[in-house]
Amino acid sequence: MPRRVDPDTRRAQVADAVIDEIAAHGLRSVTLARIATRSGLAIGSIRHYFGDNLREVMSFTLRVLLQRAEHRNPQLSGDPASRVADLVVFVAPTSEQERKENIALVEYRVMARTDPQFAAEVATTSLAAAKAIRALLREALADRVIDDEALHREALLLLTLVEGFSLGSALSSTPLQEADVRAVVTNTLHRIRDAYPPRREAPVERSGP
Repeated sequence: MPRRVDPDTRRAQVADAVIDEIAAHGLRSVTLARIATRSGLAIGSIRHYFGDNLREVMSFTLRVLLQRAEHRNPQLSGDPASRVADLVVFVAPTSEQERKENIALVEYRVMARTDPQFAAEVATTSLAAAKAIRALLREALADRVIDDEALHREALLLLTLVEGFSLGSALSSTPLQEADVRAVVTNTLHRIRDAYPPRREAPVERSGP
């Protein structure tokens, strides 16, 4: 009796083949034939799970990439400023698999500029990342005098740093070095903190004469 194949395992196998193909040759090079070659599956098997529809394969792969990014569990330290650095280091592609997945995401994001379906999915994740960075930065600067407008600009600076790491890694043949990423982010956070004066505690009122 033939062994039953788990559909989720097969779909993940197809998604990984798409990611590898994008990393090697670009998103527009992806075809059902190339996916079949990379995955070791027959084109008929791919069609069994996705139909004769490359668009559905590409949409599924994007969802896989976004879910993998969302479900990773960062280990954040107790110090607020260190938590910001931990998050940026966590999302930076510092392994070969992360580098390949990052390349695929970068290409999807470029395509999303003119593709409404991809744009909606990418925008949701980007907004969540921006909110997380802003919230962590607010905690890290809780002891500093900083207004909302300045906080917005500093959060934008950190988000731009994340985007720079992503694009830089996508254009490189090797992953980023975690130590380099952490050093850059830590130095940036020190400069941000030094730019704002410490918040003074309100004087304690004395009772009685």
